[in-house]
Amino acid sequence: MQLVETEDIPAALQADVAVLMLTHVNYRTGAMHDMPARTAQAHAQGILTVWDLAHSAGAVPVDLNGSDADFAVGCGYKYLNGGPGAPAFVWVHPRHIDRFWSPLAGWWGHAATFAFTPDYQPASGITRYQCGTPPILSLTALDCGLDVLLSVEPLGGMAALRQKSLALTGLFMQLVRTQLHGQGFGMATPTQEDQRGSQVSLTRAEGAYAIVQALIARGVIGDFRAGDGGQQPDILRFGFAPLYLGYADVWHAAEQLRQVMASGEWRDARCAHQHAVT
Repeated sequence: MQLVETEDIPAALQADVAVLMLTHVNYRTGAMHDMPARTAQAHAQGILTVWDLAHSAGAVPVDLNGSDADFAVGCGYKYLNGGPGAPAFVWVHPRHIDRFWSPLAGWWGHAATFAFTPDYQPASGITRYQCGTPPILSLTALDCGLDVLLSVEPLGGMAALRQKSLALTGLFMQLVRTQLHGQGFGMATPTQEDQRGSQVSLTRAEGAYAIVQALIARGVIGDFRAGDGGQQPDILRFGFAPLYLGYADVWHAAEQLRQVMASGEWRDARCAHQHAVT
């Protein structure tokens, strides 16, 4: 496997590449790939595409068929509202369904689940991608979360959620620029609307982790992603779920961040304590 930077992807798509795997919305920066364009570039070289929708599904419109994607995977615990432990999902283009054998073969994907034969034969269709006994309680929670998501369909569905998402993230970016000018924050997330998902990632050379901890203590839940000490800076990441966050929440978050910086409370030793989850 070869890792390349976004700007180097077109040049890396050569005939000796078998699979292009991309996170549709980058988990660190919130930058969003042009799925149809990237897929077309890959297919022109005979390359299969696998799209990670962990930060896309439920937050931004995704047209896998329209993009001619080959495969997609994602999680249910983020914008699909399933909560911690929610089941993941896989999507397969119809042209590949019966040609591909899942590496996570489980008995629920067997052609004859209760035959208990000594050999494994995958079921036909999408059923073959089920890998084991589903966690019923987690499925129930995810089912409720999906019901809430689907309830906005009469109100405009994903198009309406996307419009609100862009408004929320745009407002937060504007408030950071105006209310926190001179506080050392950079913007990792693209300001151009068609290039960002539903999060805003701020960069800072000093104290990013401690600032996030100070915010959490005030009830504003963001998270921290460490840089590499070089080109990738430390990141303070804020996700905006348009289904249930409002503009008042954005104003509140920005104001709490302003107060954290003005008071210097992020310098308190308690904010530097490293937790397992950031």
